[in-house]
Amino acid sequence: MAPDEKRDDIENAAQSPAAPATPEEEIARLQAELAAEADRRLRTLAETENLKKRLLKEKEDFQKYATESLVSELLPVLDHLDLALAHGKGLAACKDFVVGVDMTRKAFLDILSRHGVTEFGAVGESFSPETHEALGMTANPELPDDAVAQVVQKGFTLRGRLLRPAKVMVNKAGAA
Repeated sequence: MAPDEKRDDIENAAQSPAAPATPEEEIARLQAELAAEADRRLRTLAETENLKKRLLKEKEDFQKYATESLVSELLPVLDHLDLALAHGKGLAACKDFVVGVDMTRKAFLDILSRHGVTEFGAVGESFSPETHEALGMTANPELPDDAVAQVVQKGFTLRGRLLRPAKVMVNKAGAA
């Protein structure tokens, strides 16, 4: 290469915008790149931690509510036991039968409660549209307005999550 060509290459390199003019500018550029990489690394670590937390929560929720569909399918069995008790009570011929059905119902409820299922719905409690399904209105002067006057079907929750709302009649002063 001729000496004039070398000089032209050196001048072109010095004038190009991609090449920094001084070592201080090169250091500043490298520090900015390093800071950007450190920021990207921290963001990636944060995303990884958030993913771990989300997966752990999903796993816990799955384990907590894995029995939800099975329990929901078993609730009609409990309803049938309640119907048998309601129809058999007061009949002398069914006394032993009622005792057996009542024992079965209590054992069934004990098993469900050990797995986080709770029963709710009682006469006199305040009506809540989140947990009760109103089937109609009735008048009972002994109860305040918007209280449960009659429970048609009990409601159930699984560890705080609603499985089935309680079907109730709501008390209204003017209802008949």
